[in-house]
This record gives sequence, C-alpha cells and structure tokens, in this order.
Amino acid sequence: MKITNETYIGANNRKSLVDFETPDEMEFTNIVVFVHGYKGYKDWGAWNLVQSYFISNRMAFCKFNLSHNGGTVDDPLDFPDLDAFSKNKYSYEMEDIERILDWLEGKIDISNKRIHLIGHSRGGGDVILAGKDKRVTSIVTWASISDIPSRFPKEEALQAWKENGFYTVKNGRTKQDMPHLYSFYEDWEKNKEELNIEKKALELKKPVLHIHGDEDEAVSITESEALSSWTSGKLIIISDANHTFGSYQPYKENDIPSKLHEACNLTVQFIERQ
Repeated sequence: MKITNETYIGANNRKSLVDFETPDEMEFTNIVVFVHGYKGYKDWGAWNLVQSYFISNRMAFCKFNLSHNGGTVDDPLDFPDLDAFSKNKYSYEMEDIERILDWLEGKIDISNKRIHLIGHSRGGGDVILAGKDKRVTSIVTWASISDIPSRFPKEEALQAWKENGFYTVKNGRTKQDMPHLYSFYEDWEKNKEELNIEKKALELKKPVLHIHGDEDEAVSITESEALSSWTSGKLIIISDANHTFGSYQPYKENDIPSKLHEACNLTVQFIERQ
C-alpha cells in the first residue's frame, strides 16, 4: 500500500495532506508516524528519503502536514496560506496527531501493530504531549524542544503582541513574514497543564529515545538532556550534526544525509527492541 497526498480532516475541520506506505508484500509489525516541526511540512528536505529508509527496514511509515502549518491541499509546499499559519495553536497540533491515528485505524487493522511516534524539533515536543495515547507504543524525539513558554515573546514584546493582536517571524529561506495571532498564546494559557512538556514527559510510562546533534544551531542540546531526565529515556548525541541532521530545503540529492541516516538507523534499532 502506498498513499500519497491523501486528504485528512485535521483540527478545526481543516483539510490537510497525509502519506502512508507499507512494505511491499511483507508482514510488518511497526508503524512509524512522523511529525514535522515549526515552519515544516511532510515533504521538506529529505523527509521522503527518511520514509524510504524505514520502508526498507520493513516498517510502515506515515507522515503528514499539520493542519495549520501554512500549506494547503492544492499547494502544500512552503507557506501559501499564512492566514491558516497565523491561527495555529499547540492544541490544534495535538488534535491533528489524534486525527491521524484515527485515520490510520480507518486504513488498516492496527490491533496487532505497534505505533511509534517520531517528532522533529517542535514536533518532538508534540509527540511527548501526544504520547499518552493508548495506541502509541514508543516515542522518539529528534532535536526536540523541551518546553513551550520560553518560546513566546517576553515582557514588553508580549504586551505589544497582546495590543497588536499578532507578531511576525521572518522565514530566512522564503523571506516571508510569518504571523502568529495572540490566540496562539491564549491557547497555551488556557491549556497549559495539557501542554506542559515536562509534566507529560514525567507521566510517560513508555519507551522513549532522544537524539540530538552536538552542532544544533536552533535548539540547545540541553533541551534533549532535560527530556531524557524526565522520561528516563536514553539520549544519543550525534557528533557534527546540526538541527536538521544535514538535510535542507530543497534537498535534491538521491542519498539521505549521513547524519540523518545515523539518526534513522539509531531509531530503527530502538524500535526493533520494543
């Protein structure tokens, strides 16, 4: 089975895209669900090669666009819908993961399968928060964040955000000014217990693996160290690896970057032990 760019209904009933592939003519036990990060999408960089890597290791693979990531069903690359992006909320991302697990249940019988969540960067925080789902067997974070509130504007900047109703973040690659409505912060305030990564990590009673590069320019390695202490999950540091493990957009090479290959291999070994 290979499904590419099928529509699923995400948070706030917004349509988005999902891919799902199973190993050809093979019995498989493990299903990987991959969650992209901030200013990301399922076809960013080398994520398609990551999918192929897991398929070659007899694991089914699902990746999808978070519903309010700024893409559309007709134009999923980069960020043509900044209005949707501006309305994103962490609680929407939690709902998207739940909807994807529901979508998978509608495609195949998962009663005898093991589902493993992998999250990159902010997606790593998402999979920790979503990991309590009974359908999830294990969790892997790649270059993950460890908290949400430290990423919001502070003091005068926070007050300006409230007064203006939005603030923007420059996308260095696309040169877009990407807006966040103040409702993004209000959603966190309203749901801060459910969106507390430390609290949810401490409550996890499932196998967890954390992978981080020692040259990560975007998220400090101390964040994965914190996650590891909370989950009692092993932390593996990949030397000379940056935030995206050598991947970039657009990635036109035929081979997966060596550091990303290392992250995938470590993840496969972890999953196979479950």
